[in-house]
Amino acid sequence: MWELVKAGGWLMLPLILSSIFTVAITIERYIRLKRSQVLPQALLVNATDADTVIAQLEQDEALRSPLGRILKAGYDHQDQGEQFARAQMEATASQEISALEKNINFLGTLSAIAPLLGLLGTVLGIIESFLVIDVGSAGNASMMMPGISKALITTAVGMLIAIPAMIAYRYFQRVVHEYIAELEQQSTLFHAALFYKKASPLQEHRRAS
Repeated sequence: MWELVKAGGWLMLPLILSSIFTVAITIERYIRLKRSQVLPQALLVNATDADTVIAQLEQDEALRSPLGRILKAGYDHQDQGEQFARAQMEATASQEISALEKNINFLGTLSAIAPLLGLLGTVLGIIESFLVIDVGSAGNASMMMPGISKALITTAVGMLIAIPAMIAYRYFQRVVHEYIAELEQQSTLFHAALFYKKASPLQEHRRAS
């Protein structure tokens, strides 16, 4: 493996760094974007009634998920009016969406940069192959081998990094878009349940206290 890295030249360093970042971001996003951590079943308004969700929001565990933090922002400010509560939920949602999208664009950048680095290695390798040949040794093909090896190695490594990086980027992008749509839906349903339905005993008790 080390011989392969040396044969690829100095461009192997940024390619190796790109591969490390790709693996690290993919693992981190896979863990962070599990559905149970973003949209807990216990906080889904369409899966249970609003009173049950409100009871869950009274617990600290609700703040561990993006959905819980968004709903909690509206619930905590309901006494200040419908519009203010909605604004608080929207502000919290913006922060949560930014957190969900964290590093995904960088993953897309890596998928675009890796093949370009490989292509650069190809060009430099071919140039090197021709530079080592002068008129007197034009028939000695063995002198071209190091440059050609460098060109092929960097191209192959660049593609090997770019393909999984692009797959991961598209996958996480689709997952985040689905989560954003569901977060908006759940926020709307909860807001409607909070202000447009008959107040529940839990809400009346909270307001009275």
